[in-house]
Formats: sequence, C-alpha cells, structure tokens
Amino acid sequence: MNAHRINVTKSSMPEFEEYIQALKPVWDSRWLSNRGAASVELENKLKEYLGTEHLYLFANGHVALEVALNALYLEGEVITTPYTHCSTTHAIVRNGLTPVFVDVEEYTYTINPELIEQAITEKTVAIVATHVYGFVCDVEKIERIARKHNIKVIYDAAHAFGVTYKGVGIANFGDAAMFSTHATKAFHTIEGGIVAYKDSVLFKAMSYLVNFGFTSHEDIDYIGTNARMNEFEAVMGICNLRHFDEETAKRKAAGDRYMERLDGVKGIKLIKPDANLKWNYAYFPVVFDGYKETRDEIKAKLEADNIFARKYFYPIVNKAACYADTYGDANVLVASHAAECVLTLPMYADLAVEDVDRICDIILR
Repeated sequence: MNAHRINVTKSSMPEFEEYIQALKPVWDSRWLSNRGAASVELENKLKEYLGTEHLYLFANGHVALEVALNALYLEGEVITTPYTHCSTTHAIVRNGLTPVFVDVEEYTYTINPELIEQAITEKTVAIVATHVYGFVCDVEKIERIARKHNIKVIYDAAHAFGVTYKGVGIANFGDAAMFSTHATKAFHTIEGGIVAYKDSVLFKAMSYLVNFGFTSHEDIDYIGTNARMNEFEAVMGICNLRHFDEETAKRKAAGDRYMERLDGVKGIKLIKPDANLKWNYAYFPVVFDGYKETRDEIKAKLEADNIFARKYFYPIVNKAACYADTYGDANVLVASHAAECVLTLPMYADLAVEDVDRICDIILR
C-alpha cells in the first residue's frame, strides 16, 4: 500500500504563528480557564457571526446539550430521533427524561415532523431534533407543532455551524441550538461546544450550571457540573473563525467534485441542499442502496487503498446495547435503513480534488 492515507476528516488549523501570537496574551496573563478574556472575546465574535443575541461556551458539545436541557428542569418525555450520535440520547436520558423515538424523513434523514405530532402525549415536554450532516430539520413545521402543544424545542446542531436557512442562521431556531466545536467539525475549538438560546430568563441557570452551580464566590445555588471551555481552546476558535468562510469554500470544491462524479449513478443517492439552505459541507454522506456493491464492501475497498470513510450513524441509537432492551423495537424503518446504507466519505478543507477523484475511482471501478 503506497498511496498516502486519506482520513474521513482532518482538522482545519490556522498558521502556527497566528495561533501563537493570539495565544500570547493568555500565556502572559496565566488566566487559563473560567471565562478569561479569550472566552469572552470568542463569545462576542460568535454572537456576531451566528446572528444571535445569547450564547454560551462549553467544554464540549455533549455537555453543552446536557446542561441546556438541565437548565430547563423538565420532567417527562422528549421526542427525538435515533438517527443521531448517541450523545443526543445520552443527554436526554442523563437528565432523567424519557426519549420517544420517531423516524426520519427519507431524503434528509432529519426528524419527520408528521411523526412528531403523532407521538405527542400529555407527558411530552420537549423535542430534541438533530440537523443531520448540516442538513436542516423542517424547522417551520416543528415550530408550529411546538407552539400548538406548548413544548420546548432544542436542536442538536452539532453538524450545522455556519448553516443558514432562508438567510437566517440556524442558531435562531428553536428555544436553543447546540453546536459542537470538536476538532472534527467544520469549525472547531479543539474541544468545545456552544449553546445559542433565545430567552435569557428561561436559560438563566445555564451560566451557573457550567461552573459547579456557583452564583458568586461563596454561593452555590445550583447542583452544577464543570463544563467550561478553556482559554487555549477559545484562542483556537478565534483564529479558526477568521478563516471559516474560506475553509468552507475549500470544502465546497471537494463536495462539488463528489457531486460531479457520483450524482446520477444507479444505486447511489446523494443528499443535496435545497435552494433555501446555505450548507457548510461539514460531511459528505453517500447512500449505497441497490448499488453493485454494499456500503460495507465499498468501505472495505477504500480501506484497502488507505482511505478511511465512516459508517455514520451506526449503530442506530435505539439498537445500541445500552438502549436496545427498552427501545430496540421502535418503528424507525427509514432510520434503520439509513444506518445500513450511508457512508460518509472523506471531507475536509485540505482534501484535494485529485484525492476526491481517487476515492470516486475506487467506488465506480
């Protein structure tokens, strides 16, 4: 095997000198955590970029979602989808809430709003919906359903940083939206997460829950956790945000090449953004459904050539060992089928068009 390795993702990074220069004030101050100057600066820049008034930084995306739900102090059932990272469901369950799984739509693999309405009972308190691969849920229908039944909506927008729908940033839909800024994401802070929210009164507890429940140096009014982003990560975010649009343009070049090579091939389905969506090219999912080789066979052939794609999401959450006994029989046929057919191909800003061709040649060979 002589060909160079291609991973499913590769972190975008600023120039080393740019990061070190931005880091120097933190280094000199010795203020490394607990809302230092870099964290506050990044928060303000993100508010401007995402077009949202209220936003908070976290140590990672999972704890961001968990704390956002915790801040609402809900009890009851949460309608969600199993076609997501297990983190989404874990955040629900670890808050003492009961997940109710409904299926996804066939063309975007985002939660099916018609099935949300059917699943609502007197115990339903919230909807937690995932924007899958940066493709957006039907936010308008979900909003109408939530208002009609007076329930909260939290979006797992881990994949959707920088995405807009009808010109509106994704941070502005629902009661809150969580973005992951893990190193594998289109925008990253090494590790980290963001919660954007509308009502500062509704989410008042959140800013205290991230810091063990302290409301002052001597008062502990909430049962909190430790979920703070550190300053080294915040500086990485400041640097990466400067270059996010140009990095997205590079991703688009790779995505356009995939589209050119794979669109219209019998047995291969590509998920495409509609005209209202400004996509971030965070992932490139391909559905192998009726193709001459299965998804797993294609994955193995790519690996034999030192190319590493990912079965994502797999296993489907309700079939995971920790949930299968309780939720394994959920009626989620579309999501189950997607879990068996979807392969996310390598996608990152530095992915050369020649490497996209190498990947497509193997798939089409």
